[in-house]
Parts: sequence; structure tokens; C-alpha cells
Amino acid sequence: MNRSKEAGRLLSSLAVFRGVLRDPVVTALRALLDADGDKRIDAYGAFVSALYETGGVSLTDHLLTLALEDENVYMRARAEDRPADPLLEEAVREELAALQRVGTLRPEDVREEMGCAGYLPRWKAAETDFAEVYFDRLGKIHEFGYGVFAKYTTFMIEAGALVPVKHPDAISLSELGGYQRERQLVIDNTLALIEGRPAANTLLYGDAGTGKSSTVKAVANAYAGKGLRLIEIKKNQLHEIPHLVDQLSKNPLKFILFIDDLSFSKDDDNFAALKAILEGSVSARAANLAVYATSNRRHLVKEDFSDRQGTDLHLSDTIQELTSLSDRFGLTITFQKPGKQVYLEIVHDLALQSGLAIPQEELDKLAEAFAIGRGGRSPRAAKQFIDSLCAKETME
Repeated sequence: MNRSKEAGRLLSSLAVFRGVLRDPVVTALRALLDADGDKRIDAYGAFVSALYETGGVSLTDHLLTLALEDENVYMRARAEDRPADPLLEEAVREELAALQRVGTLRPEDVREEMGCAGYLPRWKAAETDFAEVYFDRLGKIHEFGYGVFAKYTTFMIEAGALVPVKHPDAISLSELGGYQRERQLVIDNTLALIEGRPAANTLLYGDAGTGKSSTVKAVANAYAGKGLRLIEIKKNQLHEIPHLVDQLSKNPLKFILFIDDLSFSKDDDNFAALKAILEGSVSARAANLAVYATSNRRHLVKEDFSDRQGTDLHLSDTIQELTSLSDRFGLTITFQKPGKQVYLEIVHDLALQSGLAIPQEELDKLAEAFAIGRGGRSPRAAKQFIDSLCAKETME
């Protein structure tokens, strides 16, 4: 049997890893392996083009990545520490060997069968032990995850389903200045979550532009390699969290459910949904996740003076219910606007990171003027100030 027919047969026989066949590169490869006559030239070009579009040139690496990220019945069983039937174990090993064999298919093998003498683009193929890499990854599944969680670190909810964010904010902790004590509290709580210790639902409260959201994203980025994933949730999606928790509770990874800029009106239906989550009802809390929320309001429910003169017979109880939602977070961290010294320290740090060579006295004077024009000092104003200097320096 020639290599093309063998590779086509091996791919068609996949059962556990059948999801691999839906990949565009594999689809194009199968079309090439099945093509006859002059159609093979076109199929050849289409396959190589699909492979190049992934950003790689190795068929071996591409197939191995697909196998590692495939969310199949065996991977789910191992992730949940459930035993797999010996027949399933056998199938996994045989199919990994099959994918490994397909991954060694060289362009020379196909060209020889085609009898093509002209130039055709090439790809790389190598001898890699798929089973060794696969089972080593399984042993570290709490760090790498599986399926879509192995490929992406940040997610959002669309139409009730988790959708990966392909280009998330790549901000790092080293880019954030000031607020070391506040940021360390977030880090410590996150490490507790990662290590399986009790972690608190956390409210980051404070003035706008003080880096609350950036802190959450930077911490998530810093510990993604330790099995942490970030799921951004909008306020009107809070009612979907119980279903999300059920979906994630058996996942070996850890999750931050991130709600940015949180506040409610007094008649907001989402108020009750968040309350249930924070109070830890059976369907709304799992040990592998925590809620992190940011808000510019200490009391998350917007309250008018008229609310204190309502017709409720137990008005004081109602007001207490509305204003105490923030107290249901196990950890509240306050980010206050920085004073002049802290603000300038942030400016100096950002200027150093950006490589700006400006005398400190001049830098401080310009930074203060910029803050006045932006309504006050804040880490956001400091970042915007440095960005404006960098842009000006580039133009010059």
C-alpha cells in the first residue's frame, strides 16, 4: 500500500480522535489523499496552503497539537479521574500511533506518487512519539487543561456558550505600578484557588482608572501556566452562572468568573442571581472557581433618597438588603486614587519601561499638568501620559 492510501485509511479509522477530522488542515489532507489525476495538483496546493495558514509548516506538529487539544471521551474521563475501559485505552494508544504515522508523511512521498517533476511547496515531517507526549500532558492536565481550554486562556459568554477570546489583553503584572499591597491580596487569593485552598469571592472597589480591571487580567495572565483561566461575564449574563458552574465543576483547571464595572439598580433582576452565587448555593459554587468583580461603588446597588422614604413596612430591612450586597464578597480590596508621590512613582516606572529619556524634573512637571487636564491623578492617567510621550517621540 502506498503512503497516501495508508495515511487516508489511518485517518478514516479514527474513533476516539474523530474530532481531529473536522480540522481544516486534516480535511484538506484527506482531499489530497483521495484525489486522482490532475486534481491532485490542486488538492496538494490547497492542503499546503491550509497548513501554512495555521502559522506552521510541520504536519507532525499540527497533528500532535490536534491530538493534545482534542476533547474526547477518554480525555474527559481522565480529567474527571474516572477509570477508562481497557478497550478504550487500547483504542487511544492505537490511534495515537496512527496519527504519528500520518505525521511522518513527507511531501516527497506524495510527489513521487503523483509523478510531478515541477516545483511544489513543501512541509516538514518528523519522528515524534505521540503517545509519550500525550500521556505526559495527561499527567499535567491540571496545568494545561484539555479541549478549548488547552488552547485559550480567556473566554466570554455568547448565546449561553463559552467562546474563547483569541486576542485577550496581554497586560502583565510588571506593567502595573503602585498598589503593591492591594495587588498582593489578589495574588494571594488567586494562589489559594490554584492550590485548592479556600479562595474568596473578591470585590475590587475604588475610583475609576486605578487599575482594578487591569489587576484581575494581569493576575490571570501571570498564572495561566498554572491552570488558571479567566471567563468574562456581563452583568446581564449573571443568571447563566449556575449552568456555567455545573459545566466547569469537574474541570481540572481553576477559573475566575470576572464581572467588570458592577452595579445594580434597585429593581435589577440580576441582583438576586449574584446574591445566590455569593451566598454559595449548591448550584452556584464550585471549589475550582471564584468570582472577581470590580466596581466604582462601595455599595453595588444604586440608591436614591426616595428609596429611603418608600412604602415598604420593613423599609430598614429592605435598605439593608440592597446596600449589603458588597458584604457578601469574602474579600473586598479598595483601590483609592493615588496621591502625588504614588502617581509620580507610577509615571517613573512606566517611563523606565518605555525607555523614555526625559529629565525627572521635567517629566514630573508634564505628568502633573497632564493629570490636571484629565481630572486628577490615576494609574490610567499615568499610562495615557506615557503613551502620549511615546507617540510624540515616535513622530519626531
